[in-house]
Amino acid sequence: MTSHIIAMGGGGFMMEPENPLLDQYILNLIGKTRPKICFLPQASGEWRDGTLNFYRTFTRLGAEPSDLSLFQPHTYDIEGFLKSQDAVYVGGGNTKSMLALWREWGLDRILREANAGGTVLAGVSAGANCWFEECSTDSVFGRLSVIPCLGCLQGSFCPHYDGENERRPWLLKTIGAGEMRPGWAMDDGAAAHFVDGQFQRVVTSRPHARGFYVAREADLALETQLDTSYLGKR
Repeated sequence: MTSHIIAMGGGGFMMEPENPLLDQYILNLIGKTRPKICFLPQASGEWRDGTLNFYRTFTRLGAEPSDLSLFQPHTYDIEGFLKSQDAVYVGGGNTKSMLALWREWGLDRILREANAGGTVLAGVSAGANCWFEECSTDSVFGRLSVIPCLGCLQGSFCPHYDGENERRPWLLKTIGAGEMRPGWAMDDGAAAHFVDGQFQRVVTSRPHARGFYVAREADLALETQLDTSYLGKR
């Protein structure tokens, strides 16, 4: 069974509600007329407006949307529910708090197994960070830091590479110093697509959005700009 993971540096319905290119890209991977897609909003504390916007967007795109709350009571089997989805979409917010909650509920294992069974995993910002071994996060207010993530994908991830001024210099310094694994950095509007754990391509919802791989050599960070495919009409 082929597994897909889409890691967005920024964009999608949470940042670009009038630009559905990245969200449609996720649905296109599924290849069904009415795919089932579940939203995990834990990174934002299950912010109600974000969940409503998810329903509006994916209903309009012809999907069958749902969401999973870990704060509200429910009677269904979480594992069976998530594994029945064609895609799981993770929202942005606090990566550290989201991962702690997921581990307590066993979602770290469930999501990994769902992906192995063919469920597409996708997300933006915190929802992209979570799939890698490590990430760059502002979960601790006032500073950037490195935290361990789920390890579904090798390496590290940095979102908002062009959207927040401190992200790029901090990442280059941190990887150069050996304090963070080499990995991927995505601008707002750029998404890295992985197939069976291997990087495949960068797709974008903005014509000039970029994606990078940042390596380390001789105590220096080496930034390589990756080829991108713009999903809109030029």
